[in-house]
Amino acid sequence: MTSKTTGRLAAAVLIAAMSAGMAGGAWAQASGGTTGDMSSAGNTNGGGLPQIQQQGDVSYTSGGVGLDESRALLREQAHWPLSLRFTGPTADYLSGVHVRIVDGKGGEALSAESMGPYMLVKLPPGSYTVYAKYKDQEKKQAVTVAGPGKAKAAFHWNTQ
Repeated sequence: MTSKTTGRLAAAVLIAAMSAGMAGGAWAQASGGTTGDMSSAGNTNGGGLPQIQQQGDVSYTSGGVGLDESRALLREQAHWPLSLRFTGPTADYLSGVHVRIVDGKGGEALSAESMGPYMLVKLPPGSYTVYAKYKDQEKKQAVTVAGPGKAKAAFHWNTQ
């Protein structure tokens, strides 16, 4: 074998091993297990916190399907102005909830889909209405954002 062929073979083996490791980590997280890796899939934040998204001037993150993510989001909620939680029958955690946040002047501050039962949102202080839609049922709650860790809203649906 030439060194060029050996190099290509080594690269292919490395890529295959990394892919298998990432798939195993994602499976462990989705099934409630843990991995030695403290980051979520595609996450550069570390500590299990899901990737932070940006929409205009508003930052948000959502998730909590795996144990590492749930713990990270619960730990971090004290540092975010708004914390949202989504549950279904028998307190099942929900994902796929469409969240729309409207400011006091009727302007849309955020429109996003939650990737898990928790969503943290960085909004400027003020009054907002949070609309959360799961399947065909929309619920709304008024919240006042005053600073980190202050505003919390929980949404519960009786249908699965």
